[in-house]
Amino acid sequence: MRWFKSFWRWFWVPTARFAWGAILMVGVFVGVIFWGGLHTAMEATNTLGFCTSCHEMRQFVYEEYKKTTHYNNPSGVRATCSDCHVPKPWGPKVLRKFQATGELWGKITGKVNTKEKFEAHRWEMANRVWDTMLANDSRECRNCHSYHAMDFENQSRRAREKMQEGIEDGKTCIECHKGIAHKLPKDPDGDDDRDD
Repeated sequence: MRWFKSFWRWFWVPTARFAWGAILMVGVFVGVIFWGGLHTAMEATNTLGFCTSCHEMRQFVYEEYKKTTHYNNPSGVRATCSDCHVPKPWGPKVLRKFQATGELWGKITGKVNTKEKFEAHRWEMANRVWDTMLANDSRECRNCHSYHAMDFENQSRRAREKMQEGIEDGKTCIECHKGIAHKLPKDPDGDDDRDD
């Protein structure tokens, strides 16, 4: 009976070394599960299917996007929502995902659930995206497009001139290519150009 009490005590009252080791192992296990779950969730929310799962995106902007060269082109390379709207580096990606929770709030409250409401807020939403792209030097565009890889000889004369002019002036992609994947919003002030 004594051996049983000793064994029971050994089993339920581990040494400090064993206790800290167990805590460390559990911590690592929980950390791996959390990290894997977070990564899986972030990648799942980067899919075209997820982005177009709500009717606002599917019926409004997805239909516009399907008519652009980012959706259908001679090379067969398709840029999806996350390619343009979600950074690839981990830190900016996490920040963008947290910012997206505000967009979910708009979905829940019905801020843009009709075409009329969506169009009423389109200018504001577009400017938020354009300002981000200006601030990060069109980082998401540059994930696929590079001045150094462009074959200017195979571009139209006008495109070649404008691209080379933009390079010389130090412009970033979004300064000239607004509306490349979505319909341009109407400026509430009636200006053709956006002068901030």
